[in-house]
Amino acid sequence: MSGVAPLVSISVGVLVERSKSASQWSDFLWRAIGVLIGVPDTPAWTRLSDDGARATFYAGAADVELHRTETSNYRANLASGVPSLWVALGPTDADPPYKLLIVTADPAEGEAMTGAGNNLVEAIPMPLTVQEAIAQFIAEHHVETQFSKRKRDRANPEALARQGPSDRRNRE
Repeated sequence: MSGVAPLVSISVGVLVERSKSASQWSDFLWRAIGVLIGVPDTPAWTRLSDDGARATFYAGAADVELHRTETSNYRANLASGVPSLWVALGPTDADPPYKLLIVTADPAEGEAMTGAGNNLVEAIPMPLTVQEAIAQFIAEHHVETQFSKRKRDRANPEALARQGPSDRRNRE
């Protein structure tokens, strides 16, 4: 959710599952279960299936935004062995009980979405076509940067020493 416009956006549709809860504090558990490549001609929060215990909904459309400055995060995601997209759902006070906030391929951004406490954030498998698009984006825009450790100035122990009253008088 950078303030800079993305260079590439990949449109996806998000699938969400609602299942009955065994908890005494909530009736249902909600979680993102997948993404569709492209955006279907279906209104958000359309029920796709329901067997009584589990219901699947099309939660709506989102864009996976790719930024040049995040290519190292995307590369680490693809190299992880299980490339993922992070889907964040935010609570509402109406029906449906959640709204689609973001879908991202940046693991750091996905983790940051968990900080609100009330958001549901789920890492879901990244479809192969999205993996290929991100790999192409990395190939075009990644710039390797050298790590350079910042060097501190040497501390002056005399500047840090406590000065007694006699030291002040001698200077005046």
